[in-house]
Amino acid sequence: MNSSNQGDWIRSVLAQYEGPLTRYAVRITGDMEQARDVVQDTFLRLCSQKPSRVRDHVAQWLFTVCRNRALDLLRKEKRMNFNSEVELEAQPASQPAVSTILEQKEQVGEILRLLETLPSNQQEVIRLRFQNDFSYREISAVTDLSVSNVGFLIHTGLKAIRRKLNALSRSRHTFMRRVK
Repeated sequence: MNSSNQGDWIRSVLAQYEGPLTRYAVRITGDMEQARDVVQDTFLRLCSQKPSRVRDHVAQWLFTVCRNRALDLLRKEKRMNFNSEVELEAQPASQPAVSTILEQKEQVGEILRLLETLPSNQQEVIRLRFQNDFSYREISAVTDLSVSNVGFLIHTGLKAIRRKLNALSRSRHTFMRRVK
């Protein structure tokens, strides 16, 4: 691949993955500036790779390098903070009613708050699965967990969120009956 084609490839990968990698790095570091540094370093490392070595698994490679760089940074600073805000991207097919949008945002907010109550390993695999659309195998490669462990963590985490959502729904329903 000549340098012009490699440059085009790098630019297309950057356009596609910079946002998701930054959000992922923020989740790990808890700091936007550190996350940007980690993502920048990740892309610098990509530039030093031969595209043929990573092209078939570029997302997995990027997230693995990003995760490792972020964890290295945290080890260096001797701190771990997984409690930062996460931005969800949602592009509706058509414009729903404002009340529907507000209700959906409230539900997503509640789910994200409940997600924050899970252990960090469950949060990480659930975010990789649903915010970055990674397969269990890709998550396994990024996190160094077995595929079955990834599946177990996702299942357990989602089950806990469902249980907590149902409990909240029941308590709201009971409250609303009392208010009437």
